[in-house]
Amino acid sequence: MWRYMSSNKVRKAGASQDTHMQTFLEEIFRPLNRAEQRRWARTYMQALLHASGKKTPRRMARTELLPPSATHGLHQFINASPWEWEPVRRMLALQVAANEVPYAWAIAELIIPKRGEHSVGVHRRLDNTTGQTVNCQHAVVLFLAAGAHCFPVDWALMLDDTWDRDRYRRLRARVPDAETARHIDAGILDYATDVAAQPRLPRVPWALDLTQWDDASRVLTGLARRRLDVVCEVAPGQVVLTGHRNATATLATVGQLMKMRYSHEAQVMVHRRPDGRSTAMPILAYAGTVRLPQRGIGRYSGTHHYRLLALQDPAGRRPTRYWITDLTDRSTEEILALMRSRPAVRSAVATLRDQFGVLDFAGRSYPGWHHHMTMASAAYVYQHLYNAPHSLAAAPVTAAS
Repeated sequence: MWRYMSSNKVRKAGASQDTHMQTFLEEIFRPLNRAEQRRWARTYMQALLHASGKKTPRRMARTELLPPSATHGLHQFINASPWEWEPVRRMLALQVAANEVPYAWAIAELIIPKRGEHSVGVHRRLDNTTGQTVNCQHAVVLFLAAGAHCFPVDWALMLDDTWDRDRYRRLRARVPDAETARHIDAGILDYATDVAAQPRLPRVPWALDLTQWDDASRVLTGLARRRLDVVCEVAPGQVVLTGHRNATATLATVGQLMKMRYSHEAQVMVHRRPDGRSTAMPILAYAGTVRLPQRGIGRYSGTHHYRLLALQDPAGRRPTRYWITDLTDRSTEEILALMRSRPAVRSAVATLRDQFGVLDFAGRSYPGWHHHMTMASAAYVYQHLYNAPHSLAAAPVTAAS
């Protein structure tokens, strides 16, 4: 039997969402100094939520919520207005932590295809998902996993060395002098440094998928130095160090270790699927602990100890998966539960692409790129914290003049 909401209930729902949005905007965009900037932030976020198609200022200004003259204002707010994005992103993370129960930090890479060479950060790069070399921007996104979602709370635009060499190109795109080419592991550790320096941010483990990397040691040891817990899925060829002293230490890959007889303990974890059925998942736990090789003076040396886990496919159709973690005081079930962030991150990235326009920034400046990504994050966080419909009817917005 179908049920329909009365017009009174529809109005109440709209009023409730408007109240939520006003409170959210006042909190998130408090760091913006000027009232005009805060008004345009509201306008831009509503346009991201309600406009269909590509999320460019021209396209978004066509929504019935905005006056036709809004195109110029949206463009100016993103590309010319001098507001800092870092404080806004910190407020987003705090808002998520205040409304949900965070359980992990997670990372995702995003390839943004581009034409030409004028977009900030554009370069040719191998796309691991397709195996093809593409002309693109390369972004690394920081997510806070909380509740049923992963919330995007920070963005990094990764430059290659061609941007280090071309001074004119950097000036034209307004790239800060401090921004230079770096590997993704440096980007992840920069995020870790920022999180560790903010006492109000959640001290939850880092749940990482580094299966595409030949060696995850630098990230894992970097997190250990910052006293941040981690559970990380790694490739079977990840090298670890066994034995308690350098004199007796042995190098081996995680795949080799877990195939050795008597080296591990077998456990069974029951996984409940969405259809209600249960599946027995055989888990192997390495009997001791391992360290990560770090090149010291003449020898390999690593002092931080990790557990090693492996998940086998009962049917034998999928390869064994491996995790390294320093959470030595948690059960296997608790550790692997942290990895539920992995499908949540994939879902969040797809939603950011399809609904919030992270592929659509048409400007060419470094500040403009970060402004647009910050607004896309704000719209995503708002919608998923308050279950706001993507096309909720609302009163027209009077754009700031």
